[in-house]
Amino acid sequence: MRGWYRGGWLVIFGLAWWLLFFPTRIVALAPISVVGQQIGEQERGNPTIVEQSSSLRRIPEHTLSAAAVLQGVVRDQYGRAVPGASLELALVGGPGYATGTDVEGIFRLRGIRLGRYELKIMCEGFQALGISDLDLNSPHSFAIELTMQSLNAPTWQGNSGSGLPGAERMPPLEIVPGEPYPGLRSPSSEAAEPAPEEIPPASANFSPTPDRWDIALPEWQRYEKQRDVPFVTGHWYDPFNRNKLKGDYPIFGQRWFFNFTGTSETGFEGRRLPVPSGLDSVNRGESGFFGRGEQIFASENLRLSFDLFRGDTSFRPVDFRIRFTPEVSLNFLQARERGIVNVDPRKGTTRFDTHIGLQEGFVEAKLHDLGPSYDFVSVRAGIQQFNSDFRGFLFSEEQPGVRIFGNLRSNRYAYNAAWFYFLEKNTNSGLNTFQKRQQQVYLANLYIQDFLAKGYTAQFSFHFNRDYGGIHYDDNGFLVRPAPVGGVINGKINTHNIHAYYLGWTGNGHIGRINVSNAFYQALGQDDFNAIAGRRVDINARMGALELSVDKDWVRYRASVFYATGDSSNRSGSSRRDGTAHGFDSIVDNTHFAGGDFSFWDSEGIRLTGTGVGLVSPGSLLPSLRSNKEEGQANFVNPGLMLFNLGVDFILTPKLRTFVNANYLRFDRTESLELLLFQNHIRHGIGTDFGAGVEYRPPLSENIVIRGGASALVPGQGFKDIYNGRTLLSLFANVKFQF
Repeated sequence: MRGWYRGGWLVIFGLAWWLLFFPTRIVALAPISVVGQQIGEQERGNPTIVEQSSSLRRIPEHTLSAAAVLQGVVRDQYGRAVPGASLELALVGGPGYATGTDVEGIFRLRGIRLGRYELKIMCEGFQALGISDLDLNSPHSFAIELTMQSLNAPTWQGNSGSGLPGAERMPPLEIVPGEPYPGLRSPSSEAAEPAPEEIPPASANFSPTPDRWDIALPEWQRYEKQRDVPFVTGHWYDPFNRNKLKGDYPIFGQRWFFNFTGTSETGFEGRRLPVPSGLDSVNRGESGFFGRGEQIFASENLRLSFDLFRGDTSFRPVDFRIRFTPEVSLNFLQARERGIVNVDPRKGTTRFDTHIGLQEGFVEAKLHDLGPSYDFVSVRAGIQQFNSDFRGFLFSEEQPGVRIFGNLRSNRYAYNAAWFYFLEKNTNSGLNTFQKRQQQVYLANLYIQDFLAKGYTAQFSFHFNRDYGGIHYDDNGFLVRPAPVGGVINGKINTHNIHAYYLGWTGNGHIGRINVSNAFYQALGQDDFNAIAGRRVDINARMGALELSVDKDWVRYRASVFYATGDSSNRSGSSRRDGTAHGFDSIVDNTHFAGGDFSFWDSEGIRLTGTGVGLVSPGSLLPSLRSNKEEGQANFVNPGLMLFNLGVDFILTPKLRTFVNANYLRFDRTESLELLLFQNHIRHGIGTDFGAGVEYRPPLSENIVIRGGASALVPGQGFKDIYNGRTLLSLFANVKFQF
């Protein structure tokens, strides 16, 4: 036991003696980016080597070793890194080491036995470089910078006799205390801060120009008869190339732009509609209740838009804008029956009308930029165009108003809050007049991109229609407000007010390969006197629409359904007038759905004979029994509609498209029609609507668009109960030129 005790003390005493007389030091390896941040100045014979003190950085939990580390960088005479250079470090009379430079010209050798070495550097395309008498006798980290001369550049001749075959000896350098050595970072106790690079004046690199927009494009003509060249000199009459009138560069200053847009639309339409013959029919000998119904309509609309705005030509929203858009309309109508073109039969069967309306006239200002991704909030006041959903189901107008709009989160969210105060419309052109109307619309909506699925945009909205109708006759002398039907006249003309609220969800986009367009609206409110119901009614009506389509190569296959509730609570000869109107009606719609203008039901207005209202209005799917879509009032006592659609769109060429469309239509309820026409047992079938058309764009833009088509409505049993069995026809053509 005593022997073990003495032996233990001997082991401990031996370990202490070894640690005392054989200490090791921890070497801190400095990366090449901090070469020159040495602490302590130790010059050991060769001035091209900088020895780093171990007190610079210590690596924790590492034992000390009696070995050196050599690291450095190799560059050419231009200061560029030399990758792939081979280095050989040979100990005089002993072993050697070898390594190479990486892509940044950096090399490292660790665990070098202490001694004096010779260094040889070689690389293809460069003069070999040799350095002798490297003193690596201390366990430190040494850093060096080397310069190699390329073979195609003048080289510096060093001393011979280096002892390294093929290498050139660098001449001995004179050591001058306090001065930096060539190719060597001067050691110091602290990092030597490099002198800041002096920025040259702008005149040394840039040639200032007073107008950065008006830089002439170079002329370029490779072939004598070449039609398309990359640089074309613009002209004031050329909308396709650089043009100051089209906002391509400022009209004055550096940020004020002007954009002029001129549009000419020429339309022709021939149609056959059900009309009453009347006692004063021009077709003598006709005894039928319905006339022939053939009509010809031609129109020319010239629209001029002047847009002055301050901003950029990028995605950044404009800071300030003034827009002024007048429109001139000339239209001609020829009918076979009197009482069509005017309430006065003496006006004959033809009508030519002209009108000038102001369709846009507003000021817009950006209120605030909300972020770097062009999020903003702006306000617009004046006559402006607004469409409250993707397909124009509810409200699409050009009316005076105030609108606050903008976007959020890099345009993923867009919003509108608006108030509109209506002007009366010209009857034959649909353009604005300067006569005020007692109707106001308040609305707010929110668009959300990538809602529930990538590529699908949803919109949620609220609309309030406050219509204090009054008495109004249209430009052809017909009473349109209130509608001349039912109990509107009871010793006096009973005007009425409408307060209708709409809650809506619409969407457009695609979910995977399926293109989706949908809409749903719930209408609530009250009408203080509905002429068909003969009393005050509460409004509770709905509308829904869904279109699905699939693209396959150059063909799009479409299928859609549309449903608007009808009113069943007001039946002829019945006491079921419960005071609730279930027939859906819009504010002012302009529907592009289920074929659009290639559908007879959507494009034509069909009047109810013997009344002052229409079954359906042009540009609408709703059988709302209005006197006029734009000048009349919404009517929520109507038959409603069910529509089923199939269609195919063919992209024959990038410039040419064709469309084929078919609709099957039914009334949702027929009680309101029975009450209005004093006719029992009107069936639900309206008929089948067929249409086909073509669209041609010669310049592959919207500057020239030619559209034409034909459609027909084959009556069903319900339509025959109201009219007769004659097929209704429509043929149209439209040519649009835009500058």
